[in-house]
Amino acid sequence: MADYQAPLRDMRFVLNEVFEVSKLWAELPALAEVVDADTASAILEEAGKVTAGSIAPLNRSGDEEGCSWDNGAVKTPAGFPEAYQTYAEGGWVGVGGSPEFGGMGMPKVIGAQVEEMVNSANLSFGLYPMLTAGACLSILNHASEELKAQYLPNMYAGVWAGSMCLTEPHAGTDLGIIRTKAEPQADGSYKISGTKIFITGGEHDLTENIIHLVLAKLPDAPAGPKGISLFIVPKVMVNADGSLGDKNALGCGSIEHKMGIKASATCVMNFDGATGYLVGEVNKGLNAMFTMMNYERLGVGIQGLALGERSYQSAIEYARERIQSRAPTGPVAKDKAADPIIVHPDVRRMLLTMKALNEGGRAFSSYVAMQLDTAKYSEDKDTAKRADELVALLTPVAKAFLTDMALETTVHGQQIFGGHGFIREWGQEQLVRDCRITQIYEGTNGIQSLDLMGRKIVGSGGSYYKHLADEIKAFVASADASLDEFSKPLAAAVQNLDELTAWVLDRAKSNPNEIGAASVEYLHVFGYTAYAYMWALMARAALGKEGQDEFYASKLGTARFYFARLLPRIHSLSASVKAGSESLYLLDAAQF
Repeated sequence: MADYQAPLRDMRFVLNEVFEVSKLWAELPALAEVVDADTASAILEEAGKVTAGSIAPLNRSGDEEGCSWDNGAVKTPAGFPEAYQTYAEGGWVGVGGSPEFGGMGMPKVIGAQVEEMVNSANLSFGLYPMLTAGACLSILNHASEELKAQYLPNMYAGVWAGSMCLTEPHAGTDLGIIRTKAEPQADGSYKISGTKIFITGGEHDLTENIIHLVLAKLPDAPAGPKGISLFIVPKVMVNADGSLGDKNALGCGSIEHKMGIKASATCVMNFDGATGYLVGEVNKGLNAMFTMMNYERLGVGIQGLALGERSYQSAIEYARERIQSRAPTGPVAKDKAADPIIVHPDVRRMLLTMKALNEGGRAFSSYVAMQLDTAKYSEDKDTAKRADELVALLTPVAKAFLTDMALETTVHGQQIFGGHGFIREWGQEQLVRDCRITQIYEGTNGIQSLDLMGRKIVGSGGSYYKHLADEIKAFVASADASLDEFSKPLAAAVQNLDELTAWVLDRAKSNPNEIGAASVEYLHVFGYTAYAYMWALMARAALGKEGQDEFYASKLGTARFYFARLLPRIHSLSASVKAGSESLYLLDAAQF
């Protein structure tokens, strides 16, 4: 396994040359005095050092050792507490946090790059600060000023961690049927009782306290999702002066033994009349939770991208060094017994697929992060509304498409190693195992596809989609002849997506099964088309510079590969969508 190196050159290219993010920051008063290109570059440089130097070396050992549970206490692998302290002391847990409570105040587009780095270095490790940041976001946007002041500073500082307690043994996607109870107390607090499962970072030894955000229902709550409230439930009670008091009435009943992310503690959490404090309004808990969902779902997509990047770095090093057979056109390394495997067409196919999907994913995740920043900080209502609707549209694509492509990418990386890819010591099999969860948690990719197709496309009557389609068409119209090799196939891809969207909208009027039947393939057509837009933007930024720097020549070659070999996948996927739902219902349940 190659030593991890943060892809800073490509990150700077995306931020500064493709999207020119400093112009966006200058237009947003809340960011104009906080961040510029130089500040961003310095932050990314430091993040690259800490992730490569302190966190990446623990990836394999953490997987080998895993977390351990003993009578309610969870121990993380050797080196994790020290690395977490280093990470926290650098301010990285609060990189996107509110400066009012000690956060760094960086825009999401910077936070996205930091997330990629820490998750490439060590996904299990990266989950702990990610869950803390998500909990902080909900507290910041919905909790009382008193609760914010009491909890956020220590959470941003990494002294306390956070967790999100949603899922129950009988209630995963369907949160409306949760059973965890919240009983009001005379002092304004609540007693929380129930069991939550699959709780990332529910218990560990990295911080002195863990602040759980728990979904629960009051005794008189309406049925279904409209009766869910959100509560802060600390592991250790916090006194009025901020010091820690007695342990709360909650505990970790066990940890899961998983396929991957073994150094991340996935806990069963039992709340036995634990003291909790309401966040936001009664019965509006899902609203508070969904505040962080767009950020977290993008974050999971970035996890997939991160694993694909780590796999590629090892695969390219191996492909340059491993010698097997001669090139089809004759010997290349004439002084050796065989040529490096990078000469072989199939190995190049896999490497270029990895490179194209990783770099397209980095541009796309950065684009979505910029929309989040615009929606949050723009003072122009129309601009903020458009960005917010784009975020709603693109979030399920970012979560599902990036992680689906990441599994393909990590499997390619494993395949390039041949038999060694199946052997633990080479590291590639861990990335495949770790990657698999990204398609499942934070809403399975099937659910993301339903969200895109049902809520965001059909639910908006296509209006959300029109924002992106119009933007791409404007780009195509403005492109000069030098971009024809990219802009023309992009235009055709958007036209195909327009027609596919209209087809599903029409068919869904008479047959509700069409939404679910089309959803997964439709999301993939959408994803490949969105990546084509990203690659056209990157090609525009690189054109004319290829003679100056190999980086730009590589970028253009990868863009050409994407349009030639990956974008055409949309045609078979579109045909599957238009085959309709009928074939899915030809068998009754007993015939399966």
